[in-house]
Amino acid sequence: MRFTSQTSSDGVTEQLFTLGGIPGVLWTPEDATGPRPLILMGHGGGQHKKAPGIPARAGRFVTEGGFAVTAIDAPSHGDRPKDEEFVRIATENRARMGAGEDTAALVAALHELLADQAVAEWQAVITAVQELGYVGACPVGYWGLSMGCGLGLPLVAAEPRVRAAVLGLLGVHGLAGTAARVTVPVQFLLQWDDDRVPRAQGLALFDALASAEKTLHANPGKHGEIPGFETDSSLRFFTRHLG
Repeated sequence: MRFTSQTSSDGVTEQLFTLGGIPGVLWTPEDATGPRPLILMGHGGGQHKKAPGIPARAGRFVTEGGFAVTAIDAPSHGDRPKDEEFVRIATENRARMGAGEDTAALVAALHELLADQAVAEWQAVITAVQELGYVGACPVGYWGLSMGCGLGLPLVAAEPRVRAAVLGLLGVHGLAGTAARVTVPVQFLLQWDDDRVPRAQGLALFDALASAEKTLHANPGKHGEIPGFETDSSLRFFTRHLG
């Protein structure tokens, strides 16, 4: 892991890094010492590691929860080169969305294309970050909605270091089997008037999760209109399960 910059503001230290070609960012309490739980933050489709909302949410997790938080550019996103097949599917997906057509199969294909690489990269990042003395081998949480959910579900299903997850804004298409392997506590966010994910599909994904402890948070509004108070709820959720 190679750190390329460091800044501190309002009690939060932000460090940009690269790890084997993976661009990422790590937020920790300023002058942090000793171990602390780590939260991974997965961004949405077409976004990147510092997309609007991610640094602010990370800042709250750091200052109010004492967590370390990291985000990386997903494959074919942010500062990373774009795979030709990804570009083809993404272009078709945008066109169909614009025409008001059902794009669930295309979205699932996009996530399937990226998932194996994304899981391996997240696992490498967890290992590298936990080697830092001010993070350590403490429990890990995952937060990711929309594409962040599509790439996060396979990670949560496969990685025992992840002990709790906030997921949502995605339908069950192509994910039922993966969801059935998720057993950690989950807080699932659903927008009741989602203009991209049919309500029934989102409810079906929640139902498919095998977690003994799972909570559905349904709010009125479209796909990107998550209420700000859900960050408060996520913070309480991770504090309860990660310590």
